[in-house]
Amino acid sequence: MLKPSDKGAIAEMAIASAAVQLGVFVCLPLQEGRRYDLLFDIEHRLLRVQCKWGRLAGDVISVRTSTSRHTPRGYVRTTYSAEEIDAIAVYCHELNRCFLLPIEEVAGISYLHLRLTHARNNQRALVRMADEWDLAKMVAHLGAVAQLGERLAGSQKVRGSSPLSSTAQAARQRGLFAV
Repeated sequence: MLKPSDKGAIAEMAIASAAVQLGVFVCLPLQEGRRYDLLFDIEHRLLRVQCKWGRLAGDVISVRTSTSRHTPRGYVRTTYSAEEIDAIAVYCHELNRCFLLPIEEVAGISYLHLRLTHARNNQRALVRMADEWDLAKMVAHLGAVAQLGERLAGSQKVRGSSPLSSTAQAARQRGLFAV
């Protein structure tokens, strides 16, 4: 049975490996003391990424996004904020898949659920579909946004290499994941 620290190490390495295979330049911090595990350099844009292990239960990937650490005053439970990280990356071992969610999607929450299939009751509100946050899709979107930002300096008429309708609506509305 894996310990939580083992799961964290496996998730971090799986996410780093998947990102490198997608062309992301991945940096590892040399010292501890920050809330992020990795830095993603996508088109010269740095993202502070916290890595998490996702557990598959049926058609839902469950992820604990809160942390617990020991302080002189006892255990402190906290969640993440935009001041600390830019995104949470999730590795699901059972599926061998990685996902990337902007902090705006997960700030302040203790648990995250990504659905693989639509809810049986057809609920759509507040449902996060896993495919929308697939690491490859999000990296492609971030690369297109970075290229658009570079082009905007020279031409305001350029829209980008990826049509806006091809990316997750929630990601487009976020400052980090959209121009």
